[in-house]
Amino acid sequence: MTDPSRRYSTTRSITKTVCIACDPRDAFDFLADLSNWPRWAVVNVKSTHPSEDSDWWTMVTPHGEARLRIRPDARHGILDHDFFDPQASWTVPARVIANGDGAEFMITFFQPPGFTDDFFDAQIKLVDIELAKLKELLEAAA
Repeated sequence: MTDPSRRYSTTRSITKTVCIACDPRDAFDFLADLSNWPRWAVVNVKSTHPSEDSDWWTMVTPHGEARLRIRPDARHGILDHDFFDPQASWTVPARVIANGDGAEFMITFFQPPGFTDDFFDAQIKLVDIELAKLKELLEAAA
């Protein structure tokens, strides 16, 4: 039983979703391959390449060099990833699930300490551009 006197701290979060008319496994495989990220994450990812540490990739962002590690689990559609750049460090939960014959991609962002609400909101709006590009790419390939 939970102690009623205990206080829980939460961080502001925003979850974005996009419905994609393609096989969920194809969406998962595309997103799990970090070499594809510059093709769809066109605002935030300029390039990616594997680093010497096989779990981490080096990427170039508008803010400089960053590191990205994805922890995919195809059985459950999990695409959680860890992201470290000059602005912030984030753990980003992400999922691909079946939606009828298609796929739903969901990604949740937690507001990092030091980001104002206005700055966080502006950054999150940019994700809409990337999700539209992801949808365009995957539906064209389907």
